Amino acid sequence: MTDNRQAHASAPDPPADLDRLGVDVSRPHPARRYDYLLGGKDNFAADRASADELARTFPHIRTAAQENRRFLIRAVRWLARAGIRQFLDIGTGYPTAPNVHEAARAITPDSRVLYVDNDPVVVAHARALLTSPQPDAIGYLQADLRDPAAILHSPQTRATLDFHQPIGLLLVAVLHFLDDTDHPYEAVNTLIEGLPPGSFLALSHVTFDPLPDDTTRTLTTLARPAAGHGTFRARTRTEIAQFVTGVDLIEPGLVSVVDWHPDQDPKPQAPAEHAAFDAVVARLP
Repeated sequence: MTDNRQAHASAPDPPADLDRLGVDVSRPHPARRYDYLLGGKDNFAADRASADELARTFPHIRTAAQENRRFLIRAVRWLARAGIRQFLDIGTGYPTAPNVHEAARAITPDSRVLYVDNDPVVVAHARALLTSPQPDAIGYLQADLRDPAAILHSPQTRATLDFHQPIGLLLVAVLHFLDDTDHPYEAVNTLIEGLPPGSFLALSHVTFDPLPDDTTRTLTTLARPAAGHGTFRARTRTEIAQFVTGVDLIEPGLVSVVDWHPDQDPKPQAPAEHAAFDAVVARLP
């Protein structure tokens, strides 16, 4: 991992054309903040300030981001070994090696991936960096999880993914950015119902369950709109479980990200109370 202090010192100034794209770099953005926490350079001052303030309350926040990323790679590799050859990655964020298509193609070289994000800069950046010898095997779509039907029926989605074959749906570290008023359970149900039989879902979600009460209280305050960190809704394990009712959970079920197949690479390196993420992989009807 790149040292975050180096990333902070060498991160670029905002490009001049961001205003044209409707991007406000004076406010933190989840994808850029996550990039900073992972040691990346695709972030700006507001993103770094937001992450640093959260880290003062929860010092393990960078560890949590890294453990979530390790879960993603383990889950993608598991799905590839289970026969999944195509992936729908919603809320993909900035490219971070190994990327989903790299992890999948290490197992099955013919894997196809559609990357989806609601940030135009993320999509443009991914399109520039993520290349493939098969141009139609990796797609990029600017769309919002709040409108799942638009994702499912987009011409780009249909051009990249074959809806006659199972798909691995990845909702990794994205649902906690939907408040209850965004109808997140309905969004997930729409996606599940729209996927081919035999598809899978891999999901991770921030939870404050393993944290001390005082840390939870402070983080809950920081998640309020007035705090300026953007929409954020941590959920309990019971609430997260509601996303996967009626589907077949893969062992070990809904657990901390560090407890999901921890014997596989990349192996977890932290306890559950430092990760603060729950995760699950499920087989869909």
